[in-house]
Amino acid sequence: MNKLKLVLLVGLVLTISACFPSNPSKNTEILLQGRTMGTTYNIKVVGTKEQVIELKLQQQIDTALEQVNQEMSTYIPDSELSLFNQNQSTEAVEVSDGLARVMKESIRLGKLSGGKLDVTVGPLVNLWGFGPEQRAEKVPSVELLMQARSRIGLQHLSLQENKLSKSLPNLYVDLSTVAKGYGVDVVAELIEANGINHYLVEIGGEMRLKGFKHTGELWAIAIEKPITTERSVQQVIIPKDNAVATAGNYRNYFEVDGTRFSHIIDPDTGRPINHKLVSVTVIAPSSMTADGLSTTLMVMGMDKGMAFASENNLAALFISKTENGFDERFTVKFKQYLK
Repeated sequence: MNKLKLVLLVGLVLTISACFPSNPSKNTEILLQGRTMGTTYNIKVVGTKEQVIELKLQQQIDTALEQVNQEMSTYIPDSELSLFNQNQSTEAVEVSDGLARVMKESIRLGKLSGGKLDVTVGPLVNLWGFGPEQRAEKVPSVELLMQARSRIGLQHLSLQENKLSKSLPNLYVDLSTVAKGYGVDVVAELIEANGINHYLVEIGGEMRLKGFKHTGELWAIAIEKPITTERSVQQVIIPKDNAVATAGNYRNYFEVDGTRFSHIIDPDTGRPINHKLVSVTVIAPSSMTADGLSTTLMVMGMDKGMAFASENNLAALFISKTENGFDERFTVKFKQYLK
């Protein structure tokens, strides 16, 4: 589906009355930045510089993200996932706890969505030129589409505890719809394990937040207006202790003869999505879950996505393009996070 989501969320400082549980004068916001998974990360932790230095927090974060990349990247030939994809055996192989955790959630979301989230759709992503193979931006032939579709299907993937297997030897798993969100979760959990309970973690637009800013204000996030010509704010949210993920089809695409082809692929058709929905934001406790669900709802489209989100009590914001601008709809659960 979507290999590299662009940064669709930007931090926004707002003044919001709240009680910060510690003395703000002894704390500050410390910004840690770096690169991972073909994008950037921006992390704010509330504490003292001495604390962050003593914990060697940035080194811990970089080490943890390197491990995530080595487990799940399809761009690294010898990553754990790449080796599984290259293996033509249908025998079960033992995988790391991290890969098993992500595969378990991917399979759960895939079944819940009736296959709209399918992490085996990688051959189609590659065929349309949005994967690591980086093929020419052109419309593939019907024959090539049929060949690629014969290689996909969540039913061919099985996970029993840490044993992962496939019933098709050439099945190709692509975890780009959830791996970045998982990386956010890993970093958030690492920060908390070091005794820091007020933070904002962002990797390539996916976020997880907890607690307060050093001033006692709640963290606030601005959702980007889904247009390519400028960067502006569509909506402001206060996620509280949650994760936020946005999927959109308005930046990563190519055009052929005036027709735009999105990087988000519908597993049922084998083709890029073709509807008016341009952006979906999901708020959930886990960034991995929010990441996967935002893409799932994008694939479904406005009406089906809204129905699915409401039925499953999801906090989701949908933005579709109309002749008069943008139509914004959100679920009942999302309303509580609007500023």
